[in-house]
Amino acid sequence: MTIGNHAAIESSSARRENKAVDASRYLVPAGRLLFVAIFLSSVPMHFSRAGVDYAAQQGVPLANVLVPISGVLALLGGLSVLLGYHARVGAVLLALFLVPVTLMMHKFWDIAEPMQRQMQQIMFAKNVSMLGATLMLMYFGAGPVSVDARRPLNERLL
Repeated sequence: MTIGNHAAIESSSARRENKAVDASRYLVPAGRLLFVAIFLSSVPMHFSRAGVDYAAQQGVPLANVLVPISGVLALLGGLSVLLGYHARVGAVLLALFLVPVTLMMHKFWDIAEPMQRQMQQIMFAKNVSMLGATLMLMYFGAGPVSVDARRPLNERLL
Protein backbone atom coordinates (compact mmCIF):
# COMPACT_ATOMS: atom_id res chain seq x y z
CA MET A 1 0.00 0.00 0.00
CA THR A 2 1.35 3.39 -0.89
CA ILE A 3 1.28 6.42 1.36
CA GLY A 4 -1.32 8.07 -0.89
CA ASN A 5 -3.69 5.07 -0.62
CA HIS A 6 -3.24 4.96 3.16
CA ALA A 7 -4.15 8.65 3.45
CA ALA A 8 -7.24 8.12 1.25
CA ILE A 9 -8.40 5.23 3.45
CA GLU A 10 -7.88 7.29 6.61
CA SER A 11 -9.73 10.23 5.05
CA SER A 12 -12.66 7.98 4.08
CA SER A 13 -12.74 6.49 7.58
CA ALA A 14 -12.68 9.96 9.15
CA ARG A 15 -15.60 11.05 6.92
CA ARG A 16 -17.67 8.02 8.01
CA GLU A 17 -16.84 8.74 11.65
CA ASN A 18 -17.80 12.41 11.27
CA LYS A 19 -21.14 11.42 9.70
CA ALA A 20 -21.82 9.08 12.63
CA VAL A 21 -20.99 11.85 15.10
CA ASP A 22 -23.19 14.30 13.18
CA ALA A 23 -26.08 11.81 13.22
CA SER A 24 -25.58 10.96 16.89
CA ARG A 25 -26.17 14.58 17.87
CA TYR A 26 -29.88 13.95 17.21
CA LEU A 27 -29.91 11.39 20.03
CA VAL A 28 -29.79 14.27 22.52
CA PRO A 29 -33.08 15.96 21.56
CA ALA A 30 -34.68 12.53 21.27
CA GLY A 31 -33.49 11.81 24.83
CA ARG A 32 -34.82 15.15 26.03
CA LEU A 33 -38.21 14.36 24.46
CA LEU A 34 -38.37 10.92 26.08
CA PHE A 35 -37.30 12.34 29.43
CA VAL A 36 -39.88 15.14 29.58
CA ALA A 37 -42.78 13.14 28.10
CA ILE A 38 -43.76 11.91 31.57
CA PHE A 39 -43.82 15.45 32.97
CA LEU A 40 -45.73 17.00 30.09
CA SER A 41 -48.28 14.19 29.90
CA SER A 42 -49.05 14.58 33.61
CA VAL A 43 -49.73 18.33 33.46
CA PRO A 44 -53.52 18.15 32.83
CA MET A 45 -54.01 16.00 35.94
CA HIS A 46 -52.48 18.78 38.06
CA PHE A 47 -55.32 21.08 37.06
CA SER A 48 -58.13 18.58 37.58
CA ARG A 49 -60.34 17.99 40.61
CA ALA A 50 -59.33 14.30 40.58
CA GLY A 51 -55.62 15.18 40.72
CA VAL A 52 -56.08 17.64 43.57
CA ASP A 53 -58.32 15.21 45.50
CA TYR A 54 -55.82 12.36 45.08
CA ALA A 55 -52.98 14.53 46.38
CA ALA A 56 -55.11 15.64 49.35
CA GLN A 57 -55.89 11.97 50.07
CA GLN A 58 -52.12 11.30 50.11
CA GLY A 59 -51.68 13.98 52.77
CA VAL A 60 -50.47 16.88 50.63
CA PRO A 61 -51.23 20.08 52.56
CA LEU A 62 -52.99 22.85 50.62
CA ALA A 63 -53.42 20.45 47.70
CA ASN A 64 -55.73 22.85 45.88
CA VAL A 65 -52.80 25.33 45.72
CA LEU A 66 -49.72 23.11 45.63
CA VAL A 67 -50.92 20.65 42.99
CA PRO A 68 -51.51 23.34 40.33
CA ILE A 69 -48.15 24.91 41.26
CA SER A 70 -46.49 21.54 40.70
CA GLY A 71 -48.27 21.40 37.32
CA VAL A 72 -46.75 24.76 36.38
CA LEU A 73 -43.29 23.50 37.40
CA ALA A 74 -43.75 20.34 35.31
CA LEU A 75 -45.02 22.29 32.31
CA LEU A 76 -42.39 25.05 32.31
CA GLY A 77 -39.53 22.73 33.22
CA GLY A 78 -40.62 20.13 30.69
CA LEU A 79 -40.94 22.62 27.84
CA SER A 80 -37.63 24.26 28.74
CA VAL A 81 -35.76 20.95 28.65
CA LEU A 82 -37.60 19.72 25.55
CA LEU A 83 -36.74 22.82 23.54
CA GLY A 84 -33.34 23.19 25.12
CA TYR A 85 -34.17 26.78 26.05
CA HIS A 86 -32.47 27.64 29.35
CA ALA A 87 -32.44 23.89 29.94
CA ARG A 88 -30.44 24.19 33.15
CA VAL A 89 -33.19 26.37 34.63
CA GLY A 90 -35.79 23.91 33.31
CA ALA A 91 -33.91 21.09 35.04
CA VAL A 92 -34.02 23.04 38.31
CA LEU A 93 -37.79 23.46 37.90
CA LEU A 94 -38.16 19.72 37.33
CA ALA A 95 -36.04 18.99 40.41
CA LEU A 96 -38.22 21.37 42.43
CA PHE A 97 -41.18 19.36 41.17
CA LEU A 98 -39.65 15.94 41.82
CA VAL A 99 -38.38 16.33 45.38
CA PRO A 100 -41.67 17.18 47.12
CA VAL A 101 -43.78 15.00 44.81
CA THR A 102 -41.53 12.01 45.47
CA LEU A 103 -41.58 12.51 49.23
CA MET A 104 -45.31 13.28 49.51
CA MET A 105 -46.88 11.03 46.89
CA HIS A 106 -44.76 7.89 47.11
CA LYS A 107 -44.43 7.23 50.87
CA PHE A 108 -43.94 3.49 50.49
CA TRP A 109 -42.63 3.27 54.06
CA ASP A 110 -46.12 4.09 55.37
CA ILE A 111 -47.95 1.40 53.37
CA ALA A 112 -48.72 -1.96 54.96
CA GLU A 113 -50.24 -3.80 51.96
CA PRO A 114 -47.29 -5.52 50.18
CA MET A 115 -48.33 -4.93 46.55
CA GLN A 116 -49.17 -1.26 47.10
CA ARG A 117 -45.96 -0.81 49.08
CA GLN A 118 -43.91 -2.33 46.26
CA MET A 119 -45.66 -0.18 43.64
CA GLN A 120 -44.97 3.01 45.59
CA GLN A 121 -41.37 1.94 46.19
CA ILE A 122 -40.92 1.50 42.43
CA MET A 123 -42.49 4.93 41.78
CA PHE A 124 -40.21 6.45 44.43
CA ALA A 125 -37.12 4.88 42.80
CA LYS A 126 -38.28 6.05 39.34
CA ASN A 127 -38.54 9.62 40.60
CA VAL A 128 -35.11 9.43 42.26
CA SER A 129 -33.70 8.20 38.96
CA MET A 130 -35.36 11.09 37.13
CA LEU A 131 -33.92 13.46 39.73
CA GLY A 132 -30.49 12.12 38.73
CA ALA A 133 -31.23 13.02 35.12
CA THR A 134 -32.14 16.58 36.16
CA LEU A 135 -28.79 16.87 37.95
CA MET A 136 -27.00 15.85 34.74
CA LEU A 137 -29.01 18.39 32.76
CA MET A 138 -28.09 21.07 35.30
CA TYR A 139 -24.43 20.28 34.71
CA PHE A 140 -24.30 19.52 30.96
CA GLY A 141 -27.14 21.71 29.72
CA ALA A 142 -29.31 20.98 26.69
CA GLY A 143 -26.59 19.73 24.37
CA PRO A 144 -26.73 19.97 20.58
CA VAL A 145 -29.85 20.67 18.53
CA SER A 146 -31.28 23.08 21.06
CA VAL A 147 -32.06 26.75 21.43
CA ASP A 148 -29.29 26.99 24.02
CA ALA A 149 -26.70 25.59 21.58
CA ARG A 150 -27.49 28.45 19.20
CA ARG A 151 -26.85 31.09 21.87
CA PRO A 152 -23.39 32.53 22.62
CA LEU A 153 -21.50 30.57 25.27
CA ASN A 154 -21.53 33.40 27.81
CA GLU A 155 -25.37 33.43 27.69
CA ARG A 156 -25.65 29.65 28.22
CA LEU A 157 -24.39 29.57 31.77
CA LEU A 158 -27.86 30.16 33.21
